[in-house]
Amino acid sequence: MGTFFYMLLAFLVGVLVGWFIWGRLRGELDSLRGDMDRTRSERDRLRAAADRLTGELEVCRGARADLERQLAEAQGAKTGATKAAIPAPSALMSTSAPAKPTPAKSAPAKTAPAKTAPAKSTPAKTASKKPAAAKAAAAPKASASKAAASETSATARKASPAAKKATAGKATAAAADKTDSLRRLIGIGPVNEQKLHDLGVRTYAQIAAWTAADIKRIEDVLQFDGRIERERWIEQAKLLAAGDEKEFARRFPTAGTASNT
Repeated sequence: MGTFFYMLLAFLVGVLVGWFIWGRLRGELDSLRGDMDRTRSERDRLRAAADRLTGELEVCRGARADLERQLAEAQGAKTGATKAAIPAPSALMSTSAPAKPTPAKSAPAKTAPAKTAPAKSTPAKTASKKPAAAKAAAAPKASASKAAASETSATARKASPAAKKATAGKATAAAADKTDSLRRLIGIGPVNEQKLHDLGVRTYAQIAAWTAADIKRIEDVLQFDGRIERERWIEQAKLLAAGDEKEFARRFPTAGTASNT
């Protein structure tokens, strides 16, 4: 009889020790799984940030290419205006060229200086007409560039409301399609998550806003009995909805796995 009692006592002690060790190992395993899920979410967030930065870089490259093209066009227009303004002085000089042979026709030597005097003054006239011709050629280019700039600004003002409406529509669609991973909460596994999805519960904010009547209705459907309050679903959902990952990890170190039961 004494031997049987000692064997039974040893068996119970072994069961208790095994249960304690199993509990510790399971807690460590859940913690490691939570760390792995947090690392994966951080990796996904960094990938999304890298994709966003790549898109912004492509936009900057496109804007730079447009600016370089506009600069090249402006330089080409300026060169064309300069070339168009150059023939005017040569035409003026060609009209004043016949003034030089006039001294050969005049026989008296005294009258020759008087006739050559106008030839000396012709460069001054051509020099004074050069800026005028350049200004006249540049005036249409300046007016055309101002008109193009005003048309561009008007087009940008018209397009901005449409762009804002498109952005707002995309944001609304993204918010409507948002579905959080409810399995991060302790007590929610794949089966319970599917049941909650069937009831229309898809985000942490919905669970965080549950009232006592909502809790009773959900427990009746899921056949729970005080489990939501016991496992603190609402408290977990409030932290996740607020994005407070650090406090969530501190309060619920075993949460965050993809196979909670």
